[in-house]
Amino acid sequence: MPIQVARNKGKTLGAKECSDSVVEILNNHITIPINGKLNQKTIIRTLVGMAAEGQSIHSIRNHLTLVPCETSCRYHLAKLDQTDLERISSSIRWDLPFPVLEAGKSYSFAIDYTDDPYYGKIGDENAEYVRKSQAKCSTTKFYTYVTLYVMENGKRFTLAVFPVRKGQSKIESIRHCLEVISSHSLNIEVLCLDRAFYSIDVLNFLEDGKIPHIIPVVKRGKKIKELLNVSHSCHRYHILERPGKFKKVLVAIKVGYMKGKTGKKGSFALGYAVFGISWTPEKVHQAYKSRFGIESSYRMRNTVKPFTTSRNPTLRFLFAIISFLLENVWVALQWEYFSPVQRGPRKIEVDLFRFEQFRMFVWEGIRRVLKRVSEIQVLRYPI
Repeated sequence: MPIQVARNKGKTLGAKECSDSVVEILNNHITIPINGKLNQKTIIRTLVGMAAEGQSIHSIRNHLTLVPCETSCRYHLAKLDQTDLERISSSIRWDLPFPVLEAGKSYSFAIDYTDDPYYGKIGDENAEYVRKSQAKCSTTKFYTYVTLYVMENGKRFTLAVFPVRKGQSKIESIRHCLEVISSHSLNIEVLCLDRAFYSIDVLNFLEDGKIPHIIPVVKRGKKIKELLNVSHSCHRYHILERPGKFKKVLVAIKVGYMKGKTGKKGSFALGYAVFGISWTPEKVHQAYKSRFGIESSYRMRNTVKPFTTSRNPTLRFLFAIISFLLENVWVALQWEYFSPVQRGPRKIEVDLFRFEQFRMFVWEGIRRVLKRVSEIQVLRYPI
C-alpha cells in the first residue's frame, strides 16, 4: 500500500521546538534555588547544549556567550539532591511532548545495566556509586545505572534510570523498575532480562510477583549443555541448583541453523527460562531479540552525554537523565510527526528524522538563545 498524504503536510519541525521540548521538561521537574539575575532555565539550556555538543561545564563557554560562568554553574548544580533526582527521574521521562504509552495497556519491557566509564579516584564522595568490573574503555571503574526500557514497536525508549549503589542486589534493582511500571498504571506483557539476572533468587522473586518473564539461561555445566542438545525447538524442564537451593525452571529451546553465517554451518540451540507465557520457542526467541534495541539506544545516548570528570554522583546522574531524555523526546517527535497515514499498524519513517539531525536541531535551538561565540580576545595583533 503506497504511503498517502502525511498527517502534517505543509508543516515543519524546527530547531526551537526540538530544543524547547527538552528544556521545558527539565525546567518543569527540576528545582534549583537561585538568587540574583541568573535564572534556572539558563542553566538548564546550558546543560542541554552541553549534551547536544558533548561539551563539559568548562568547555561550553568557548561555544556559547550567554552561559553562566563555570564557578556559578557548579555552585548551583551542587544544590541538587541525589534522592530528589531519583524520585523525579521517571516522571521526567514520562513527561514527553506527546503521549506515547497508554495507561492500562500491556507492553514488553526490558531491564538492563549500563556502565559509564570512570577514570578518577574513588573517595568518600563517590565510594558508594563506583563499581569495579571487567576492563572496558580502558578502565575497570564505572558508574552503573539500571534502566527500564519499553520494547513496543516504534516506541522504543527508556522509561526509568536509577543509579546502582555498591552492594545493591539485582532484586532491588528490579523492584525499582517494577514500581515505575505500576506507578504509571502500565501492564507487563513480558519482562526480558539479561542472562546476568539468571539466578534462583531472581526467578523466585519474579514468580512470586507473577511477572511474565524471559531470561536466557547460562550455558555453564554439563546438565544445561545436555538439556540444549536437541534437534528441534521445544520446551524442557531444568533443575537449577546452587548450594542449599534448587529450582525447577521451564526452558524454551530455540533451534536454528547458521546457514554459513560468520563462516559456520550446522545448528545452534538457545535456551530461555520462561514464566507466565504460553509462547512457542520461536516467539520467545523473537521477543527476546527485540531487546537488542537497547544496545543501539545506549549508543545513541552516549552521543548526547555531557562530558565530565567529576566525582559527584548526583551531577553524573543528572547528565545521565538528560542524555536519556534527549533520546525519548526524539522518539516522541518521530511518533507524532513522522508516521504516515496508511492502512495497517502505525509505523515511523525513521529515515526522515534521524537522531543525529535531532541532536543538531537541539544544538541550533540552544545556540540561538544563548548566542554562539563568534569572536575571541587575542593576545597580540600584528600591526
